[in-house]
Amino acid sequence: QLRLVESGGGLVQAGGSLRLSCAVSGRIARTYAMGWFRQDPGKEREFVAAINWSSTRTYYSDSVKGRFAISRDNAKNTVYLQMNDLKPDDTAVYYCAADDSDYIGPQSVVDYWGLGTQVTVSS
Repeated sequence: QLRLVESGGGLVQAGGSLRLSCAVSGRIARTYAMGWFRQDPGKEREFVAAINWSSTRTYYSDSVKGRFAISRDNAKNTVYLQMNDLKPDDTAVYYCAADDSDYIGPQSVVDYWGLGTQVTVSS
């Protein structure tokens, strides 16, 4: 099984940037896709971005496309989410996710979750 720990969240003004990190530990037999989701209290979980094992494919929600960039370094067992031009609507708890598959998307049921890191964007 895998264990995921997010870091890098914080308070930032609108238009600013943050980079989230997700440290992955443990091992599984298969390669795995990684993704980021976010959620505010009282709202449903929202898909943000995903990346496959080899970093040859990425996928973003329309709300963050062009502003966020997901990447991973398998040698360091870490996945990143670079967030630029942040908006107040980006405020949420951001969760790292992993799945032993080739794909993670908005409706995916993933195998592993981190505990989340808070991102707050002030106007």
